Amino acid sequence: MTGPLWVRARPSEAAPAKATLVRIAYAGTPEFAVPALTALLGSRHSVVGVLTQPDRPKGRGRPLASSPVKQVALDHGIPVSQPPSLRDASSRADLRAWRPDALVVVAYGLILPQAVLDLPPGGCFNIHASLLPRWRGAAPIQRAVLAGDRETGITIMRMSAGLDTGPMLLQETVPITSADTAGSLHDSLSQLGARTLLRALEGVENGSLASRPQPLEGVTYAAKIDKAEAAIDWRRGAQEIARQVRAFDPWPIAETLLDGEQLRIHKAVATPEPELPALAGAAPGTITVSRNGSVLVACGTGALTLIEVQKPGRRSISARDWANTSDLAGRRLGRAS
Repeated sequence: MTGPLWVRARPSEAAPAKATLVRIAYAGTPEFAVPALTALLGSRHSVVGVLTQPDRPKGRGRPLASSPVKQVALDHGIPVSQPPSLRDASSRADLRAWRPDALVVVAYGLILPQAVLDLPPGGCFNIHASLLPRWRGAAPIQRAVLAGDRETGITIMRMSAGLDTGPMLLQETVPITSADTAGSLHDSLSQLGARTLLRALEGVENGSLASRPQPLEGVTYAAKIDKAEAAIDWRRGAQEIARQVRAFDPWPIAETLLDGEQLRIHKAVATPEPELPALAGAAPGTITVSRNGSVLVACGTGALTLIEVQKPGRRSISARDWANTSDLAGRRLGRAS
């Protein structure tokens, strides 16, 4: 991990105005937003209210379930508001009544109209899980892994009406290793975002931290993940498919077909070249089992070693155990028949 990138005022510029950010309203919904809320609750700031998405059906029987952020707020006796949108004045009544100095937004899931952005005198702050302006949008963690980025991070920014276009206050960078999945990065970035948020708020309050516009170069967009993207195309390179497996862990999980039946690939790695002779000339998707029991699959370039797989209605198992119970050699993945 590298150190923080502080965006400070230049000596020739006027010092940024100090702000009072004692009363904080919080807007967030999923697990990713919990560490930042918890950090604020343990700080000298006062969380005066929480906005979160309405309860949604979940699990067997589809009962309504509270969001992770709502559960934390209720546990701490924090007022909660769950409007389906914030477009009309009545939906913003609770937020207005809380009289926040600032609004912190983390993976809330609703677009904030200008009336909300203008409401807190200290402004609205957002934690975004990428190094903006790269990967603006809904799925920055997964897109960074899919693209083979070597690093990602956290950006604290002031919010504007555009999609993650606001001026930046503070960034923290972390490497993406070959072992990282979307799930592992999600967890580490959520914790990093919480710590970075508190430093950013402190800098804004004492006037040491100034915001800067995002660069015009390097803008990319992280579209929401579609479950159809989980299907593996074995004509692609092994490195690309390995990133797909990592990017879609824990959801939606990369998958393929074997004799028309779904096979989910939970873990896999691109195979070193010395292990490839057995697959020379094999069609993409062809399986071979090495002498030591490794399950290898031919790809458009290189091969993939499967580590953990799951058949429908079964628990996930190691690929070696799968090979011990099935005749896999020579069969092809990715075909309905």
